[in-house]
Amino acid sequence: MTASVEFSVDHGHVELLPIHFDDLDSMGLVHNCRYGVLVERALNTFWTSHGWTFDGGTYSHPDVFLAVAEFAISYRMPFRGTGAMAVHLWIDRFSGSSAAYGFRCLSRDGQTVHAEGRRVHVRIDPKTLRPTAWSEETRSVMKGVARPS
Repeated sequence: MTASVEFSVDHGHVELLPIHFDDLDSMGLVHNCRYGVLVERALNTFWTSHGWTFDGGTYSHPDVFLAVAEFAISYRMPFRGTGAMAVHLWIDRFSGSSAAYGFRCLSRDGQTVHAEGRRVHVRIDPKTLRPTAWSEETRSVMKGVARPS
C-alpha cells in the first residue's frame, strides 16, 4: 500500500494494510480471525524490508525458520468496512531463541485501538527442529524496534 499512516510512534514499527471485502464477516466488520492474518502480514512486510524473505520457497536468512509459540489477542473496537488498518508492532522482549512481540491494530489516524495482543516467536534449527539462538544481525534489528524499558 503506498499511502501512509497519519500518526507516528515513539517505538516499534507501523504498517498500513488494506482491508478487503473478503476480510469482513456477515455484519460488515473485520472478522476476528483476520486480525491474526493482518499481524502476520505486517510482520512479513517488516522483516522483508530488512531482507528476511521466503521467496520461491527459499529462506533468505536462517532466522526466518521459526515457530509461533504463543498468540494472544484482545478485541477492543470493531473495524467496519473496507479501507486501511495500521498495525503497530514492537519487541517487548527477546532472549537467546525467542522474541515476544506486542502489537496493536489501529485506525489509520491511530486514535482507535481495534485489537491488541502479543505474539511469541521461537527460532528453530531446521535440522534438529529445536530452539536455537538468533543471529547478531537479527538481534540488532530487534533492538531497533524494542519498546524502551
